[in-house]
Amino acid sequence: MIISLIVAASDNHVIGKDGKLPWDLPDDLKRFRQLTEGKPVIMGRKTFESIGHALPRRQNIIISRTLKSPPAGCEIYASLPDALAQFLGTNKEVFIIGGGEIFHQISVLAGYSVDRIYLTRVHTIIQGGDVYFPEIDPTEWQEVRREEHAQDSEHPFPFTYIDYKPDRP
Repeated sequence: MIISLIVAASDNHVIGKDGKLPWDLPDDLKRFRQLTEGKPVIMGRKTFESIGHALPRRQNIIISRTLKSPPAGCEIYASLPDALAQFLGTNKEVFIIGGGEIFHQISVLAGYSVDRIYLTRVHTIIQGGDVYFPEIDPTEWQEVRREEHAQDSEHPFPFTYIDYKPDRP
């Protein structure tokens, strides 16, 4: 199994504000779709609620101890290890798409390691953010791709796609 994180974060590491993304970047959403279509996506309950529906053409997995029945097109697991267990021994790429609590859980989960990070760095400072993505430690991660995007009429902020792989043998 390949565990990938995919996230958009501001220069001050904000990934959420008031239960939603603090920006609208159509090209970033296209990239998210291109990378995740046909693959499992794992998210926390709050992330699912902010999206509001199952993402099409993906296996939608929600981590929740409170949801009693799965929303249409989704599966529910009580824990991240329970959700990941179905992919052990496979070569599937599994995407962790948020939110902050699920990103934290995978970073400290014994026996599992993240294989890729697909980061969109949104070049702005978001005040009042309530969900954050940790700073990526350059001693543990190697940048393997970078693509700059300018601000334009559809994108209120410039942003950069940065892909990472672990800096380990």
